[in-house]
Amino acid sequence: MEHFNFYSLSNKNLYELAEFVVAENFNHHENNSDTEEFKTEVENIYREEKTFKKSKIFVSRDSNGKISGSIRVLKWNLTDILPIEKLFQINPSALVGSTKTDIWHIGRFAIKKGIDKTGFGIFKTLMAHAINEVCQNKNSVAIAECDAKLLKVLKLLGIEAITLAEPLHYLGSETIPVLLTFNGLKKFLDKNYHLMSQETSTLHQSVVLQKTA
Repeated sequence: MEHFNFYSLSNKNLYELAEFVVAENFNHHENNSDTEEFKTEVENIYREEKTFKKSKIFVSRDSNGKISGSIRVLKWNLTDILPIEKLFQINPSALVGSTKTDIWHIGRFAIKKGIDKTGFGIFKTLMAHAINEVCQNKNSVAIAECDAKLLKVLKLLGIEAITLAEPLHYLGSETIPVLLTFNGLKKFLDKNYHLMSQETSTLHQSVVLQKTA
């Protein structure tokens, strides 16, 4: 079985992240993708991620150093334009009833096509790292945009996901905006905390993490 390392990605690798996310979204959802469309989407994601100054990006890499999975989490600063606002015209502040609630955005989730046997383990490990950031404060919620398949997986894992609007076509698939509650996220984290290594959250270095089947 192939071994995977997990990394906290630095900002200098944002273009690599953008290329991976777009490529895998097209690989999973569209048989053919236009070269110019691909380049445009990569540039759009790259520019958007550069504006998020305090985001944390977690990736897995295979034995050849290639990204095999990714996820990005950030605490909203009340001013950055998040994808949910840009795509769905949803004001994040309107989703919570208190100004004391921290709003997080989880995005850029992708798993390399063709690694089905280990992909679910990578999925859970990346999710655990992202959710751990959110759950530092119990007055927190997370928002995300995901396709129908990912939404189904989240619910199977016990992560409460509240649909916020009708889906639209984005990056090769029908994309749905969701609100993830603290209780649902904490339940998942408590069950999967063993997947994490504390060093991964603070170092831009390779850290070998426990894999699940």
